[in-house]
Amino acid sequence: QVQLAESGGGLVQPGGSLRLSCAASGSIFSLHVMVWYRQAPGKQRELVAALRSGGSTNYADSVKGRITISRDSAKNTVYLQMNSLKPEDTAVYYCKLENYVGINIKHDYWGQGTQVTVSS
Repeated sequence: QVQLAESGGGLVQPGGSLRLSCAASGSIFSLHVMVWYRQAPGKQRELVAALRSGGSTNYADSVKGRITISRDSAKNTVYLQMNSLKPEDTAVYYCKLENYVGINIKHDYWGQGTQVTVSS
């Protein structure tokens, strides 16, 4: 069983920065993807950034150039560095681990979410 715990959310002014952390405990498979999603009030959950076990990344167009996903494998922790934050970045941010047991077979695990509010 895997557990994910996000932290680092809070209130920040427009233009500010935050770093979110997602600490994983349990078994992380050699083939996996760590993903950050966010969900704003009244909107669908959307992918923000993904980091594959091989090191490749992808980002939502709305955050490219402002947000970076990275990991510390020794700590089993994935980070989301968010700079130049905008009010539209306000949302609950969730991390998800996709553990692949085969090419098209995976187990998904979600964290509880952390609130990010960008407001003056």
